[in-house]
Amino acid sequence: MVKAKPVCALDDIPLPDGNVGEAALELKIDNKKVFVLAIRQGDSVFLYKNSCPHIGTPLDFNPGRFLNPDNTHILCATHGALFEIANGNCIYGPCEGKNLETIPCRVEGGQVWLG
Repeated sequence: MVKAKPVCALDDIPLPDGNVGEAALELKIDNKKVFVLAIRQGDSVFLYKNSCPHIGTPLDFNPGRFLNPDNTHILCATHGALFEIANGNCIYGPCEGKNLETIPCRVEGGQVWLG
């Protein structure tokens, strides 16, 4: 079970193009270290475990870089799979139809919270 606790400030996930931002985070969840990707769209944040559902490799092609060149989808560096930002659903690639593992979160008071 994920306890509600602050992850980072919303502004810690920059919006370089004004619309979408990304960041790599290392969290402790249930006393385990978890590598997480954070995608920000405006004031919304989506957290996913940094692991492709196909073979479990990290998704980032450079540290903290998860988005395709158009910033419209999460891109797996290993096989080029594409995932929808808002729900982690794979729409292209060897894991099509599978989902990234969601880390529940909410934005409140300028902070990103687990839970």
